[in-house]
Amino acid sequence: MSKLAKLSNLSPAYISQVRTGKRPASQRLIEALTSSPYHKTPDRDFLKPFLESRQARGVTPSALAFYEERLDKYGRTVDYFFDKASRRTIEQYLNTIQPNENGLGARHASYRALRVFYTWLNSEYGMDNPMTGVQAPILSKLILPSLTREQVQNLIDTVDSSRDRAIIALFAESGLRLSELAEIRASDINWQNHTITKESWGKGRKEALAPFGALSEGYLKAWLAEYSPNGSCIWGINARGVQIMLKRLQEITGVPCNPHTFRRTFAVLLRKAGVDCLTIRDLGRWETVSMVERYPLVQLQRRHEVLQGDTWELTA
Repeated sequence: MSKLAKLSNLSPAYISQVRTGKRPASQRLIEALTSSPYHKTPDRDFLKPFLESRQARGVTPSALAFYEERLDKYGRTVDYFFDKASRRTIEQYLNTIQPNENGLGARHASYRALRVFYTWLNSEYGMDNPMTGVQAPILSKLILPSLTREQVQNLIDTVDSSRDRAIIALFAESGLRLSELAEIRASDINWQNHTITKESWGKGRKEALAPFGALSEGYLKAWLAEYSPNGSCIWGINARGVQIMLKRLQEITGVPCNPHTFRRTFAVLLRKAGVDCLTIRDLGRWETVSMVERYPLVQLQRRHEVLQGDTWELTA
C-alpha cells in the first residue's frame, strides 16, 4: 500500500478507505493501479486456478460459465484483489446488485459463487474467509411454472417432427437436464428397463440413471426408425439446437417450455401421482430432498397429500 501511495502520490489512509469500500477510487489511483507492477490482472489472480479446480472436480460447462461470469464481475469491482476483500466489501458489492438483474435471484447467485470461491481460497491457501458471517440474500417467493399432463401433450401435438416429440416427452417423463438429454446415444437406452444410463452425466459428472415411460418410448422408437445416429448423439442436434426448438415452440404456444420447466413438471406430476419426495430425488438425480421440496406444488402435495388431478404414467 505504501508503494502504491508513492506511485499515485496519494495518502495510504485514502487508499485504505478505497480498498474497504468507504470511498470511491479517484482517476489518479485507477491509473496508478493499472500501470503499476502490483496490479493483478485476471490472468494473474486466483480466478483461473479456481476455475481449473472446478473443472478437475467435473462440474459442467454451464457451472464453469456461471462461476466465471459472477466472479469476473465481482473481481472487476474489487479490482481483482480477491484476497484483500473484507466482509464489508462483499456486503457492499452484493447490495449493488438489483434482485432482478439478469433474472430473479441474481444477488443470491453471486452470493453462492462467492461462498464457494472463498471457501476454496481458504482451503487452498489458508486465507481468511470474508464470507463468514455474510447473510444469504432473501430470495423472492416467486412461483416457478410447471406444466400439466395435458399441456405437455398439447406441446407434443404442436410440433411436426418425431424428433421434437421425443425430446418433449423425454424431458417431461425423465426430468433430464438439457446437457444430459443432448448427450444421449442409442447405446445408453435400455428398452427393457425403460431407463437411460450414462457413466459421466449431470452435476459432478457421476454415473446416472434416468427413467422414461411408454409415451417417450413410442416417440423415441419412431424417431430412431427415421434417423441413424451411427454411435453419436441420437438427435442430430446439440444442446443449443434443442434450446432453439423449445424457444420457437414457446413463441408459438405461449407455454413455458424450457428444460427447467420440464424438470419441475417431472417432479410435480410424480408428486401428484403419490410418489414420495425421496424417490423423486433419486429418479431426478437431485442431490438433496430439500431441492425437490422447494417446488411450491410439491410442497402443497406434501402438506395435504392431494392425489387427485394430473398423473403421469412412468414405467421404471
